[in-house]
Amino acid sequence: MDELYREVLLDHYKNPHNKGIILKPNIHKEDSNPLCGDMVEIFIRLKGEKIENITFEGKGCVISQTSASILTDELKGKTLKDVQNMTREDLLDLIGLQLTPTRVKCAMLPLSAIKKGIIDYEAKK
Repeated sequence: MDELYREVLLDHYKNPHNKGIILKPNIHKEDSNPLCGDMVEIFIRLKGEKIENITFEGKGCVISQTSASILTDELKGKTLKDVQNMTREDLLDLIGLQLTPTRVKCAMLPLSAIKKGIIDYEAKK
């Protein structure tokens, strides 16, 4: 089963979903992992409190960039509260592989950026 997940991850890395920039997003946040150099930049357009569109730009390892691709697919149509309630375990379930602690940090980078962006957005309201 891990082999199937690996193929899916590699496909997301080679053909990322939702990669690109949204002009005039409601939420825009960049985050990085200084230990490995991974970087992700998140763009979110809202309709009310729901995510109408979400995209990312970034560079880094297969895990961080694949996580961004999978996560942006999953979060379309979700509320900001849904995202804030999302846990590490929820994200790891989406990815579907057992990861070492270092790789978990890579996988969490996009979710961390999104949550930080939501905090910034809420503070401006």
